[in-house]
Amino acid sequence: MWQRDALRRIVTTGTLDAAGISEVLALCKKEHGEPDVGLVAAALEAAHLPANPGNGAAIALESLSDILGVNQLAPRQTLRFEHHGLTIVYGPNGAGKSGYGRVLKRACGARKAGEIMPDAFAPPVGGKATANFTVLRDGIAQPVLPWGDDSVPHPVLSAISVFDRDCGAVHIQDKTEVAFRPFGLDIPDDLAAACTELKARLQAVENQLKATRNPVFEKPTWGPATAVGRIMSDLKHNTKLEPLAALASMSDAERARLQQLAEDLAKNPVEAAAEQRQFAEGVAKILRFLKKVETAFSDEALEALKALADDAKLKRTAATVAAEVAFRDAALPGVGAEVWRALWEAARHYSDHIEHQFPPNAGETCVLCHQELTAEAEIRAKGFEDFVRNDTDKQAGAAEATYAKKFTDFKDRKLDIRLIGEVRRRIAIQQPGLARSILRFMATADLRRQQCLSDLPKDGLMALSPAIELPEDELTAFENGVRAYAIQLEAAADVNGRKILQAEYDDLKDRATALELHDIAATEVERLVKLDRVAKCMAQTATAAITKLGNLLADEIITPRMRDRFQVEIVRLAAERVRVEIVRSGGQYGSPNYQIRLFANAKTKLHLVLSEGEQTCVALAAFLAELATATQKSALIFDDPVTSLDHRWRRKVAQRLVEEAKERQIIVFTHDLVFVNDLNDNAQRQAIPTKLTNLSRGPDGTGIVGDGLPWDHSGVKARLDRLEKDQRAAKVLYDANDEDAYRSAALRIYGFLRATWERALEEIVFAGVLIRHRDYIDTKNLKKVSALAEADAESFRAAFKKCSDIIEAHDPSRVRNEEPPAPTEIQQDIADIKDWTEVLRARQKAIV
Repeated sequence: MWQRDALRRIVTTGTLDAAGISEVLALCKKEHGEPDVGLVAAALEAAHLPANPGNGAAIALESLSDILGVNQLAPRQTLRFEHHGLTIVYGPNGAGKSGYGRVLKRACGARKAGEIMPDAFAPPVGGKATANFTVLRDGIAQPVLPWGDDSVPHPVLSAISVFDRDCGAVHIQDKTEVAFRPFGLDIPDDLAAACTELKARLQAVENQLKATRNPVFEKPTWGPATAVGRIMSDLKHNTKLEPLAALASMSDAERARLQQLAEDLAKNPVEAAAEQRQFAEGVAKILRFLKKVETAFSDEALEALKALADDAKLKRTAATVAAEVAFRDAALPGVGAEVWRALWEAARHYSDHIEHQFPPNAGETCVLCHQELTAEAEIRAKGFEDFVRNDTDKQAGAAEATYAKKFTDFKDRKLDIRLIGEVRRRIAIQQPGLARSILRFMATADLRRQQCLSDLPKDGLMALSPAIELPEDELTAFENGVRAYAIQLEAAADVNGRKILQAEYDDLKDRATALELHDIAATEVERLVKLDRVAKCMAQTATAAITKLGNLLADEIITPRMRDRFQVEIVRLAAERVRVEIVRSGGQYGSPNYQIRLFANAKTKLHLVLSEGEQTCVALAAFLAELATATQKSALIFDDPVTSLDHRWRRKVAQRLVEEAKERQIIVFTHDLVFVNDLNDNAQRQAIPTKLTNLSRGPDGTGIVGDGLPWDHSGVKARLDRLEKDQRAAKVLYDANDEDAYRSAALRIYGFLRATWERALEEIVFAGVLIRHRDYIDTKNLKKVSALAEADAESFRAAFKKCSDIIEAHDPSRVRNEEPPAPTEIQQDIADIKDWTEVLRARQKAIV
C-alpha cells in the first residue's frame, strides 16, 4: 500500500520531495506495525490519471479567470486564449507569469507542477487556490469549470499537456545514459528512486538503532545458564517479558537463601555445614520449648488449674459453714477462720514441744492465755479441737494445699521470648513468616496466662482467647531443610557438589537483579521491534520488480512507430546538428531500458556532449513524439520552454510550435521577447491565428492581463489603438478645464507618438527586414522598402520634429510657455500617422 500511495503521489505531483519521502516512509513503517502514524495510504486510482477525451476529440482552453489564493495575482483578471491557433503570453520577471503557469500545471495534472503558495497577506478562504476555467470540447463551449487545488487532476483539464524545463528533465537527465522515457515511463524510475532513498534512510535508522544497543549485552552481568540469563541472552523482537517479570518477584525466604549461600560459599564447606547443624539443633530446641508452652497453656491445663481453685474454694466454704455451727457461741469473730486455725495449730505445736496436754483439761494451764482452764473453758477448747480435727476442714486444707502448689508453679512459669530470641531471629532471616508465627504463638500463650491469673479467683468460667496453633510442621520442615542444607554444604567440599550450590546462588543472584534487567530488556525488545520493522521495510525497497515493470512498460510503449516519430521530430528541430537514435539498453532502478545515443559514438555520454539548447530539442522531440502517437489533439501548454537558449534553438523551437499550432491549440508562456518575435513572425507567415497577451504588475498585485505586448514591445497598430484611447482620456481633462493634468497627458501622448513614428520606420518602412534585437535579416521583404516615396519621408520628418518639439526633449527657454495642442489637433496627428502607415502598407502589398 505504501508503494501504491507513492505511485499516486508521483503521478499527481511528480518526483517525491523530502517531505513526500518522509510521509511515504511513515506509511511503510505503519504497514509493519509502527504506532501513532496518523497518515492513511491512498492507492493510485483512475481519477488520478490524465483524462482521455476520446479518439479524435480535443480539449481547448478559452479562458482562465477569477484566480484566488495564488501568490500575489491580482483578482478579477481574465486570461483569454486563441481557440484554434497560438496564444503567446509575455511577462517579464515578477509579472505573475509563474503564478498562472502553476495554476495551469496543477489543474492539468502536469508532472513537476510544484506547490502553489498563497499571498501571505491575503490567504484564500478555505485554505486552497481556486479559479474558473472555460473550455471547448471539439470546438463547442462547455459550462464553466470551477477548480480547486487538490491532489487529483481535473477530469477534463488533465487532457491538456504541459511542457516546461522540469518536463524536459524527465527526458534528459544528468546521467551516464540519457533514457528515452515518454511521459509516464519515468514513474517506475521515480518510484525506484523513492525506494532507494527510503532504503538509505532506513539504513541510517538501522545503523542508529544498532548503535543504541545497551553495552550490558556485550559484557553481560547475568549467567548464561540461569533462568534470567537464558531470557536475557535470547531476546528477540517478539520475546514476551512476563516470565522475566515473574522471576523478578522474590520471596523473603529466597532473598535470605541468596544471602546465606553468598556467606556459606565464601566459607570452608565443613565449617559452614557444622554451623547449619548447630542452627538445626536450635530450631529443634525451640520446637520442644514451644510444645511445652502449648501443653502448659492449653485449654485442658488451664481449666484443670481453675478446677483446683474452684475445689479448694468450695471445700473451704463447707468448712467455714461447719465452723460457724461449731463456734456459734464464740465471743470473738473469726473463730474457725484461716488466721484462727493458724493460731490454733501453733498452740498445738507449742504444746507438743513442751510436752503439755493440748487442749488442756480443766485446772491445767492454757498455752495460749497461761491461765488455768475452767470447766467451761475446757469444754470450749475440746469443741475447738474437735472442729479442727473434723473431716470437712481436713478436705478443705488438702484442697487448698494442692491448689497452692499448682498455682505457685503456674505463676512462676513466665513466658520470656528472650529464651528463643537468637534462634528466632535467624529463622526470621530465612522465613520471616515462620518467625512471626512463633511470636504470635508466644504472645497468645502469655495473654491466656494473664487471663487465667485474672479469672482464677472469680466464680464461673474463664474468658480465654482462642489458642494459636503451634507451627510445628513448618518448624519441622525448616529444621529438615537446614539439616539438608548442611548435607549440601558438606558435599560442596566436592567440585560437583559446589557446582550445584553455585548454580542455585547464580540463579538467585540474577533474579535479585531481574527487576532492573526487566527495564533493560524492555528497551532492548523495543529496539529489536524497530530493527525488525526496519528490516521488513528495507525488504520492500528492492527495485528489481519495479525495474522489470518499467522495462515491460517501455517495451509496450516505445514501439517502432514511437522511435520513428522521435527521429522525425529530432530532425525537424535540430536537422543534422543532433544525430541521435533510440536504442535498447539495460535498465536499472526502475528506468525503462531504452536510451538516446549519438550515431557517431554510442559510448559518448550524451549529456556531456549536447549543449543546453540541443538537450532541449531532444526533450521537446520526445515530448512531441509521445503526443503524435496519442489519439486526441487537446491543447499543449509550454512554460518558458527555451529559457537561456541561443538564437538557433529558439528559432527552431518557435518554428516547430507554430507548425504544431496548425493541429491543436498551443499556449506559450515566456519572458523572452526574441522568442516572442520568432513565434509571432512564424505564425504570421503561416497565417496561424495568434493572440498576444502581456502580464504586468500593478497596485492590485501581479498578473494584470493586457492585450498585445507592453508598449515597448507593441507593434504600430497596437500603439495607435492605445494612443486613440489616451487622446479620448485627455479630452475629458481638457473639457474639465484641468490645465495641468491635460498638459501632462498631452506631452505624454506626443512622447508615445514620437516613439510610434520610430517603430513605424522599423516595422513598416523597412517591412520587417531589419528588426532590433532580432538575430537575422529577412531579405525576402527587401523590395517592399522601395514603396517609400520622398513625400512619405517629408511627412515622417515633419511629424517627428513636431513631436520632438512638443515633448520638450531639450530644456525649454524660460520665456517660452506655449500651450499644448488641443484635443482635436492631437486627434488629427494620430490620424495622420495612421493614414501614413495604411497608405504605405497598401503600396507595399501591391509590390509583387
